[in-house]
Amino acid sequence: MHKTLLLVGCSIFAAMLGFAADQTGADKPAVRLAPTNTVGPRTLEKQTETAVVRDYLEAWHNMSAALEQNRAELLEADFVGTAKQKLSDTIHEQARLGMETRYRDTAHDLRLTFYSPEGMSIQLLDTVDYQVQIVDHGKVLSTQPVRARYVAVLTPTEVRWKVRVFQAEPQ
Repeated sequence: MHKTLLLVGCSIFAAMLGFAADQTGADKPAVRLAPTNTVGPRTLEKQTETAVVRDYLEAWHNMSAALEQNRAELLEADFVGTAKQKLSDTIHEQARLGMETRYRDTAHDLRLTFYSPEGMSIQLLDTVDYQVQIVDHGKVLSTQPVRARYVAVLTPTEVRWKVRVFQAEPQ
């Protein structure tokens, strides 16, 4: 019963999280970025746009590795705040139950929607296609394709943008 609840929880969490990376790294997801003509009261420079997209996709890659390997420390470089805490909690629960979750993203459709006036956060929407695989003690229980939409808020740090808020949005 507990494992069934976990599987349901993992599937829901997978729908909330998205992203995946191929284990070999050879297959990169297709990425489409909508034009960023208006993103709020602050002008979005091309360099900032490029850095946000790069860091967001890197966060997905590291999140995937962290969930597959049950290693919360892999989140350190890319996540802060509630996003980091929720992912860490999920990883610790998976590890306790002998589970892991494997993600392989195939496409991201990104739209930057708001850049705060002081430059301390940027919001983006991501419609992502991916496959999620649930593994219990080394045995694959299920693999399923998912298309989901996520809202992310990123915050600049000394050298990169980090994901602070990461949640599913109903479609």
